[in-house]
Amino acid sequence: MQAVDLHVHSNRSDGTFTPAGLVDYAMEKGLTAFALTDHDTVEGLDEAIRYAESLRACLSAPEKVPEVIPGIEFSTEYLGKDIHILGLYIDYHGDAFQRHLQTFVNSRVTRNLKMCGLLQKAGLFVTYEALLAEFPGAVITRAHYARYMLNHGYISSMAEAFDRYIGDQGPCYVPREKITPVQAVKLIQNAGGVPILAHPILYHMDARQLEALTASLQEAGLAGIEAVYSTYSDTEERQMRTLASRHGLLVSGGSDFHGSNKPGLDLASGYGKLFVPHSVLDDIKDFIERKNTRK
Repeated sequence: MQAVDLHVHSNRSDGTFTPAGLVDYAMEKGLTAFALTDHDTVEGLDEAIRYAESLRACLSAPEKVPEVIPGIEFSTEYLGKDIHILGLYIDYHGDAFQRHLQTFVNSRVTRNLKMCGLLQKAGLFVTYEALLAEFPGAVITRAHYARYMLNHGYISSMAEAFDRYIGDQGPCYVPREKITPVQAVKLIQNAGGVPILAHPILYHMDARQLEALTASLQEAGLAGIEAVYSTYSDTEERQMRTLASRHGLLVSGGSDFHGSNKPGLDLASGYGKLFVPHSVLDDIKDFIERKNTRK
């Protein structure tokens, strides 16, 4: 049975594969499609899409090249929790969408400068300029800080960076300004995309809280829930499928692949048992077609 992966990261955010490298790896894994959903950035989409197109033009079996779905993963805040909203099939070249992304970039720069200052006060010579030089073209995240600190001998493991310095309760952590989940849903909608609530189980909400979040997002235009995910147990997947069904929402699924930044978690198969059938993508495409027909 054909498989897809609708939640994948490149080195344009906190993954380790290049966008083109993801296309090659997705072919190796036999995927028919994957969504490149980097954190708050679309910088890798052109590279991945154009590379896939070039492969189709020169290979004798172009059907083996996976579809690259233009996507994004927005970091938002709700009741003090970090909530992620995926956008699939976004028109990422639109002027309004690009203007909103630039505000996120500006917010990240301000936050990174503050975090670097705190790390320097703690005795670690980490500068924003050095991070950009070591990870060219990437949107700098805490994973990059951890990798940089490991590469330069400040820590003995990636986990130590978060435990001692940059974790949510760490002395060098600076929270970033975030939009609300409703704002993210509407932004994705306005870009012609399909808004999906990412990995709800990870938010550790009780049933009442998750129901309230889902209802409010559905009212704003939420289209689906990531009901198939690398870390879910069978029971958790059933719970998320039931939640989606109760609200008449699409089911989405993905590995949340980050390359070596998430050891043991592989593209397409997650931690070994993940499988997202192509029928999930068929349903999403049917939804888009129906929406376009109503316009």
